Amino acid sequence: MTVDNLERDLKQGKLNSIYLFYGEELYLLENAVKKIKKLFGELVLGINYIQINETNINNLVSDIETPAFGFDKKLIVIKNAGLLKKERKSNSKVSNELQKRIAEYIKENINIIKDTAILVFIEEDISKCELTKVIEENGVACNFERLKPIDIKKRLKVICNSYKVNVDEQTLNFLIETSGTNMQNLINEIRKLIEYSGKGGTITKESVEKLATKEFETRIFDLTDELGKKDISKAMEILKELIYNKEPVQKILITLYNHFKKIYLTKICIEKNRDVLSVLKLKPNQTFLVSKYKRQAGYFKINELRKILGELINLDKNYKTGLIDINIGLEAILCTYI
Repeated sequence: MTVDNLERDLKQGKLNSIYLFYGEELYLLENAVKKIKKLFGELVLGINYIQINETNINNLVSDIETPAFGFDKKLIVIKNAGLLKKERKSNSKVSNELQKRIAEYIKENINIIKDTAILVFIEEDISKCELTKVIEENGVACNFERLKPIDIKKRLKVICNSYKVNVDEQTLNFLIETSGTNMQNLINEIRKLIEYSGKGGTITKESVEKLATKEFETRIFDLTDELGKKDISKAMEILKELIYNKEPVQKILITLYNHFKKIYLTKICIEKNRDVLSVLKLKPNQTFLVSKYKRQAGYFKINELRKILGELINLDKNYKTGLIDINIGLEAILCTYI
């Protein structure tokens, strides 16, 4: 089931007996869980509301079978229990036997479950296993993928309209480019901009530039832009800002390497007339990045990009062996391209 269809059903007050929620878009996922709880009604922890994780997953069947004293049904939320994966780490508390046993139990007792409980399975990621199949056959499975920009803009527009604040599509595009595609972050940013603009006001590109928090990847694009323009002082300023904001220097190094690798691949794609989107393996919600990579590819020659990648690899190696301080090494690489 799609997120839109799930939200429509919940809005209409329709509750299923079994749900499986997974994916990266945690804001919408948690919002769906909140709606289920609201529709369910009064929740009394330990009586008609049970929380299950990896530490007490062995109790799931007994929790389903235990009556919800004084209530018609119980809501059982099984979150990040590691129950829906084929391959398990050696230290996992969840065995394949338990997975199969729960799958068999649900299959054999689905009619009882429908009368007595609502099960909500929540996992960061899943694989096709017997339990996944059983849940999909008897309940609702929903993948909360990161939304595409067009869907994000629709949701942000609805929020702005509800507060009688104006915003155009170009400004929303700029907000997404600035703050990323994470809905929780964007909700926070749009509320801040709504408060700043006021009822009847308009959110502008200038207000986004002034108030919106730039995500880490956006700052990496900014740093690369300044580097491409040979403005070393601004590039260094962004690097120091990232470090000041407690971004791990190793993370900055790895992200810069991956970023320049994508610019390098984009450069090759342009020269060989190949599709950038498929080569970079961007997700559907990242298609807007293609034009940014193409623009930045224009700043550098192929041999310059190879040199930058080689220097970043050497810095990683030398830093790990104690031959150079990673901060000094990054600054030295940036200074090379004055």
